[in-house]
Amino acid sequence: MKEMMVEEKREVEEEEVKVVEEEEEERIQSFKELGVCSELVEACDNLGWKAPTRIQMEAIPHAIQGNDIIGLAQTGSGKTAAFALPILQALLQAPQPFFACVLSPTRELAIQISEQFEALGSGIGVKCAVLVGGVAQTDQSIALAKRPHIVVATPGRLVDHLSNTKGFTLRMLKYLVLDEADRLLNEDFEKSLDEILNVIPRERKTYLFSATMTKKVKKLQRACLRNPVKIEAASKYSTVDTLKQQYRFVPAKYKECYLVYILTEMSGSTSMVFTRTCDATGLLALMLRNLGLRAIPISGHMTQAKRLGALNKFKGGECNILICTDVASRGLDIPSVDMVINYDIPTNSKDYIHRVGRTARAGRSGVAISLVNQYELEWYIQIEKLIGKKLPEFPAQEEEVLLLLERVTEAKRISQMKLKETGGKKKRRGGDDVDEDVDRYLGLKNGKAKKFKNR
Repeated sequence: MKEMMVEEKREVEEEEVKVVEEEEEERIQSFKELGVCSELVEACDNLGWKAPTRIQMEAIPHAIQGNDIIGLAQTGSGKTAAFALPILQALLQAPQPFFACVLSPTRELAIQISEQFEALGSGIGVKCAVLVGGVAQTDQSIALAKRPHIVVATPGRLVDHLSNTKGFTLRMLKYLVLDEADRLLNEDFEKSLDEILNVIPRERKTYLFSATMTKKVKKLQRACLRNPVKIEAASKYSTVDTLKQQYRFVPAKYKECYLVYILTEMSGSTSMVFTRTCDATGLLALMLRNLGLRAIPISGHMTQAKRLGALNKFKGGECNILICTDVASRGLDIPSVDMVINYDIPTNSKDYIHRVGRTARAGRSGVAISLVNQYELEWYIQIEKLIGKKLPEFPAQEEEVLLLLERVTEAKRISQMKLKETGGKKKRRGGDDVDEDVDRYLGLKNGKAKKFKNR
């Protein structure tokens, strides 16, 4: 691991990326001092942003000066505003349609970024369009026909529109942003990203932002950065000081018991529970519902409408437990999350940083608990190496936890039976069993509300 990190560091130094050194100077107290114009300072005030965060303080002046940026900062530290404010300020000076394009690896994050652009630009008439999968392309084409200033998109859907939507082009684009850049520079998005880079101007400003960042030179070259300023407003893979992190080594057969125990002990908390698979989200959510807990799933198997519905139920407090895959680990800003539970340890240790970053955001405190069985021990060790510290153990008496075993086992059995029956019916009708299950979690039947019965 150390050797890999040393090699990556050497590669970046050869690329001669300028690094912004940390200086022990007095913290800047306002956005105006960063060079942000009065219209946008007022927008920040309206949103309750009184002082810039560290990533904003270090990135915005360089962005306003016209530099390309590589920004590395802890999740929840205000990265979106760090690139949105300079873009909006440049747009004010030279307004034009399709001025900037922001790429996101997930649909939910794209929608959230667009909402922040609209909030910051509400006083200056900024128009945004969101291009993501799971939504009708015709509606998005109508939005593009209105010639928005900012396009926020997932790479695949942007390519679809560049290929198929008449009159849509990014040939005049001035700014490209890769949010969660380490994910976008992975092989999953390689083909789409290459197609996008081939049809946008090389003469543009490019920003890469993430909580964790790949430093492979080839990948940075693919994004076509020009002498970028590199800003590290956090140590390489750090978590915030207000986050209390713990682990619990558990027998695999009792994992559900420990999950229920923790959620019951922290019954007043708003929690996100991360699993490795989409199927696990549905099963765990239904099992918890059967035990009287207000849980709802979100995963890539659900339609976009159901994903947003689940997210809104969680944000609105109607459900206080969100069972999710890593589709919800990147960039989502849900201010009220008190606790993150890693029910399954992520196989990629960097994903841990993003998951636990859903809590303890913007100066608030939070708790992250990882349940580790013998099969996941190696992955967990990699996480401790990454964050550079050993975590304390979550205190729990196994005898007390196992008092829940009978109830949890029965709830899981009933849940498995329900999912099997529902899956069979839906297969015969050629439908999507996940959507029907989510209707049940949301308390819906044929689009109408119904009372959910615990069994």
